[in-house]
Amino acid sequence: MAKSSKSAKKILVVPSENTFAHSITAILQDQYDTLFLPTMQSAVDNIFNSLPDLLIVKIDGADSQALAALNNLKDDPLFRQIPVLAIFPEQFPVPDWNLLFVEDYVRESDLKRELLERVQLTILRSERIVEINPLTRLPGNISINRQIQGRLGKGEEFALGYTDIDYFKPFNDKYGFLRGDEIIKITGRLVMNITKNKQPQGSFVGHIGGDDFIFLMAPDLVVGAVDTIVETFDSIIPTLYDADDRQRGYIRTLNRQGKETNFPLISISIGITDTVSRKFRHFGEVTEAAAEMKNYAKRFKTSCYRWDKRHDRDKR
Repeated sequence: MAKSSKSAKKILVVPSENTFAHSITAILQDQYDTLFLPTMQSAVDNIFNSLPDLLIVKIDGADSQALAALNNLKDDPLFRQIPVLAIFPEQFPVPDWNLLFVEDYVRESDLKRELLERVQLTILRSERIVEINPLTRLPGNISINRQIQGRLGKGEEFALGYTDIDYFKPFNDKYGFLRGDEIIKITGRLVMNITKNKQPQGSFVGHIGGDDFIFLMAPDLVVGAVDTIVETFDSIIPTLYDADDRQRGYIRTLNRQGKETNFPLISISIGITDTVSRKFRHFGEVTEAAAEMKNYAKRFKTSCYRWDKRHDRDKR
């Protein structure tokens, strides 16, 4: 990986073949953090853990599996916001853009002259057009609302989980914003990875803002996902506390009234609703029902989830 002090933008490059990697590194190393991976599938695996700002893929048309992996990635509503810049050999014909989901391309013979400018413009266009949370790189409220409303319009059966971090503000007050941001990023990655592992196709994760996240998935898979989220969250988060606080099981800091108070270690509360138990017409109704369950879960002292199993009144 080429490290840069000028930019935190992360670029994944496929493949990691020596000559190709050397050419890309020489052009981008002073501007971007670049990570070279041998195959498209290895890039997809990496993206599950950390969303990049750009994916550069060398395409020669011979590797059908790589093309399929790329198109499957871009067909996923969670990952389609990742811009892709294709590198074509000199004699490679311009493809049918309806069959290849990339935002721009450069010929290998033009790398030295055009690559840096194309990279800059591709990332800039993506940031202007796509609405994502800058901290977690996850889709934000506009994308969340579109996803929910689109599924409602199609009559799809799905469950919606609404996650919230308990006692986050005291942690943030004591340890500072940098460590607080790390909590949010870890939570986002955790929710995304577990949701996608449980349901690789058709699931969705979004970042409402602050420490709140939304995920959509099949109703019969949601319990397995939230059980894993809670268990994993509770095993990771205590490691972010100082040893003394972790051993005591609480931190001491000022409350909202300015009085020094003991606060428990951070936990996670998840509210769930689904379109099987209840019928919804608007995305606001779905998120409101899940938020009610999330607030109910927050009454309990430990990480937990609560599922809204109420049925429509006309079915009672």
